[in-house]
Amino acid sequence: MSIPQTFVQELIARADVVEIVGRYVPLKKGGANFMGLCPFHSEKSPSFSVSPTKQFYHCFGCGKTGNAIGFLMEHAGMSFVEAVQDLAQQFGMKVPEDDASPQDRARAAEQRQKQGTLNEVLEKACLAYQKQLKGSERAVTYFKGRGLSGRIAKQFGLGYAPEGWRSLASVFPSYDDPLLVESGLVILNEEEGQEAKRYDRFRDRVMFPIRNIKGEYIGFGGRVLGDDKPKYLNSPETPVFSKGRELYGLFEARNALREHGYALVTEGYMDVVALAQLGFPNAVATLGTACTPEHVHKLFRFTDAVVFSFDGDSAGRRAARKALDAALPLATDVRSVKFLFLPPEHDPDSFIREHGKEAFARYVSEAVPLSRFLIDAARDGCDLHSAEGRAHLASNAKPLWELLPAGALKQQLLAEIADLVQLSPRELTDIWHPDHAKPKREHAGGYAKDGAPRPDYKNYSAKTYKKSAPERLGGSRLPASRADHAARILLDNMAALESLSAEDHALLCGLSAPHGPLFAWLESQLHEHGHMPWVALREGLQGHESEAFAMKLMAGYELGADSDAAEELKELRHLINRMLIEQLKIEETLAIEAAKVDPGALQRYRELQTRRLLLESAI
Repeated sequence: MSIPQTFVQELIARADVVEIVGRYVPLKKGGANFMGLCPFHSEKSPSFSVSPTKQFYHCFGCGKTGNAIGFLMEHAGMSFVEAVQDLAQQFGMKVPEDDASPQDRARAAEQRQKQGTLNEVLEKACLAYQKQLKGSERAVTYFKGRGLSGRIAKQFGLGYAPEGWRSLASVFPSYDDPLLVESGLVILNEEEGQEAKRYDRFRDRVMFPIRNIKGEYIGFGGRVLGDDKPKYLNSPETPVFSKGRELYGLFEARNALREHGYALVTEGYMDVVALAQLGFPNAVATLGTACTPEHVHKLFRFTDAVVFSFDGDSAGRRAARKALDAALPLATDVRSVKFLFLPPEHDPDSFIREHGKEAFARYVSEAVPLSRFLIDAARDGCDLHSAEGRAHLASNAKPLWELLPAGALKQQLLAEIADLVQLSPRELTDIWHPDHAKPKREHAGGYAKDGAPRPDYKNYSAKTYKKSAPERLGGSRLPASRADHAARILLDNMAALESLSAEDHALLCGLSAPHGPLFAWLESQLHEHGHMPWVALREGLQGHESEAFAMKLMAGYELGADSDAAEELKELRHLINRMLIEQLKIEETLAIEAAKVDPGALQRYRELQTRRLLLESAI
């Protein structure tokens, strides 16, 4: 979906960032701005400022900065399009869809209306299940036996689906309503030659409502109290529920993910609820399906660290292997992915109850890093004392290694794998990619140097634009500032945006014009369209306020030419670290000034100084 930039600008101009942020964060007037506790990190004294005149928020503690749309993306985990649609709905504005036909727009409107109706049906059922829980001694006894308190049960909206085939008939005016079947609450059995039968999907089960990141009810998970099969039952795939995209407990854990600094991915509903009861509210679970890239990508909207927790048996190992495949394409140098394997006799709940919270936290901290698990998965069944075993390892490692994004981690793993198979990194890559071992110098238009067809970017030409001779010979045309140089790297290699942390994004988008608007526009393009070459980006910039600035930055460069992505990432990292250091120095000065009236600002100053010194030591 393509949203005109003019509409986005109008939407931001109409929205009041103080009102939007104030719905989620208690704010108090403090001078010209409003202050509150930052929702993106844990703090005791307010350092989160919202400016009604400049229409942006900024935290002096963690550096988060943005506008109303950025806040919805950061705090609620929405994509750019979702944030725009949510904000537009609040102001009664219709989001234009320039690239859709009238028929497509009508179908999309009908689909949105149906989704809203299904959410309401599921919420009504949830309230009914919660009411039934209060009257079921068996269900209450089960939850109490698992150590759950009434507060946790209320937080997660736990309920009970009573025995009986048509209990929901007393909840909804019409049990024959097609929406009950479409929402997954009722099963319609149409056997040939017989009258269609309707009955409740969930019967005599404790119920775990599933909500999306906006808090809307999208499905249920139910666990039997007796010996019936299956032990766990999920809602089917519906217009509002997709197991491959949703995570149980993410809505409830969204703030805890930032406070604890990582997401703990478990295997079941009870794991999530029990962990929240026992002091780990940052847990989520997949919904009866293997972990997918969509799951991992959604988690990385909230945190840069993910720990997968699995049973130590063979089934747990298989599940971890699938999670590894899902996480590898997103494992950039600034993200952490680990794998935790509990003893076979334990799940997280039982482990904590037997060994204590501190022991489990220590177990989490000692989880297996992604790099080590990748090596272990590749060498499984390989005899490294034989040439055949080492060759087998190299063959196993290739598809895993290639899933990793370019960066330092990928290069280090290449060296480690090469060492294990007793080859040099160059020899190993030549074996993996024999066609690249001797690159062809000559190439025709439309084909890369290795002879492979150039990718088709949806009618955008991927041709290179050569510099004129005067530009090549007339001396260096390096950008005048670090921000200029960072912008050129990202325009030429948009994929590098994925390697940046939330702090980096906030820094770049918070810069004054012309840099800040350009970086913000680049981020929106990534959310809407994914990676695009510069030739496609320049088309999208037509009429945009950053068009002239971007064209000036890219003038004189051989666009589309092959470049060392790893070197560009290192250069970008160095530039941003320097910029962060300068920003931290400014914030230190502000904190010292604020300390004259706010003693708590001294602590902020120490935190800022520690962060700056750490960055300086890495340069």
